[in-house]
Amino acid sequence: MLTAKDKRRLRQIAHHLDAVVLIGDNGASPGVIVETSRALADHELIKVKVNIGDRGVRREVGDELATTCGADVVQVVGKVWVLYRPNPDADPRLSNLARFGHQN
Repeated sequence: MLTAKDKRRLRQIAHHLDAVVLIGDNGASPGVIVETSRALADHELIKVKVNIGDRGVRREVGDELATTCGADVVQVVGKVWVLYRPNPDADPRLSNLARFGHQN
């Protein structure tokens, strides 16, 4: 579970990131789940754009994706979700936390 201080720091780092996963009308398909899990393993902190018009469906899809991938939801702003899943073996050249100086 992330503390408020942890979430604040992660939001600061994520502010400058672009979405690396885009979800359309098909929702969290198996391919999207695999790609999101891979992105979390590589980067630890990612943005996901859930491009679904209905707010309730968008919320369900985002929650399902986070739960399925074992990620914490750091922030939701409109259609953009910030997800975090720590990886102690992350490549420092790829990890957004290592690249932006986040201390665990």
